[in-house]
Amino acid sequence: MSIEALARLAEERVDHRFKGLPPDAAGLTVGELAAQRRNLFTDGFATPVLTLSAERLEHNLKLMETYAARHGLAFAPHGKTSMAPQLFHRQLAHGAWGITLAVPHQVRVARAFGVERVFLANELVDAVALRWIAAELAADPSFRFVCYVDSVRGVELMDAALQGVTRPVDVVVELAAGEGARTGVRTEAECAAVADAVAAAGTLRLVGVAGYEGEVPRADPERVHAWLRRLVALAVDFDRAGRFADTAEIVVSAGGSAWFDAVADVFAEIPPLSRPVLKLLRSGAYVSHDDGHYHEVTPFKRVPQEGALEPAFRLWAQIVSRPSAEQAFANAGKRDAAHDLDLPFAQVVRRNGTERPAAGVSVTGLSDQHTWLGTGPEADLEVGDWIGLGLSHPCTSFDKWQLIPLAEADGTVVDYIRTFF
Repeated sequence: MSIEALARLAEERVDHRFKGLPPDAAGLTVGELAAQRRNLFTDGFATPVLTLSAERLEHNLKLMETYAARHGLAFAPHGKTSMAPQLFHRQLAHGAWGITLAVPHQVRVARAFGVERVFLANELVDAVALRWIAAELAADPSFRFVCYVDSVRGVELMDAALQGVTRPVDVVVELAAGEGARTGVRTEAECAAVADAVAAAGTLRLVGVAGYEGEVPRADPERVHAWLRRLVALAVDFDRAGRFADTAEIVVSAGGSAWFDAVADVFAEIPPLSRPVLKLLRSGAYVSHDDGHYHEVTPFKRVPQEGALEPAFRLWAQIVSRPSAEQAFANAGKRDAAHDLDLPFAQVVRRNGTERPAAGVSVTGLSDQHTWLGTGPEADLEVGDWIGLGLSHPCTSFDKWQLIPLAEADGTVVDYIRTFF
């Protein structure tokens, strides 16, 4: 990655664009503010404010690095989760092969910060975006780009847009996770037809197969393992047919954040092929983990001997209304907290520098700028208290905040994570 581009993030001025930051920091650069090592609770931060735990973030980065290495997997974590180049840098420093992305805008962000390997887990038929990708490939011999194809028509559109390119665009055939699932080719015969179309297009190069097991209908271990074995069998069949003659390695890729243990199991079964196999895992939510959806579905619950991810997000809000013994309201809402999978979770309350569990407090709803709280008889909650909320779904937590304080356990803010959504 480009250290210079990352360093320029620290030169950005703090102002009204960034929620939760101290008003008296306006005019400072992000680097100057970080150097002050302000305390989240006593040095001017305003609620609501989203934070990342420095210690838990580092733990998660190390854990997935170790997991991928232990299972012989290359790792391209999905960058759409955070869209934070500082985190991309740390993921790459912890052994990631590259970064997975979903749409051309995200690739532009990654390239602006010097990411050299991008796996686009999506079809790309936009002519403008394809020509930009081709220009990036032509200008930078070290840039590696791979994307999905899932139809003959898509291949034809790509080929038409890429006429005259100096480097072919690497593609993998996407195998659908099943009937009624999301994108991808439904049958092996159709996969062969798409591969034939790629071979006929001088602008593309077939380098492997891929898909997303998280879309397997009625997913359970048996169904997910069965689909992953179909994916591996497709790679084996393509190799026997000589479809990978133009590539130095064969890419076989899968892996969301709910079934990467199954990916590790099945990819370990890949037989020797005519070329080395890049077994590419793409899980992304691990970087922050969460207190809701991924806490429940993480594979580490099925394989606890491998370790455990730790939720790194906490949204701090303030109690602004206590209209009755059964109800209270905090000053964070849908604009601040992920809510597409689960409501936030009341975790801790701070008053006069003392933090304690949020006993008897539950989140019952969200308005645009308010959290609805139910309070039982044991709830000790007053107007002015700070309440710490756990969140569900990292992907829709990061995207509500442009600059996120990275805080140590004692509240010392050591850095600020810039996002680009």
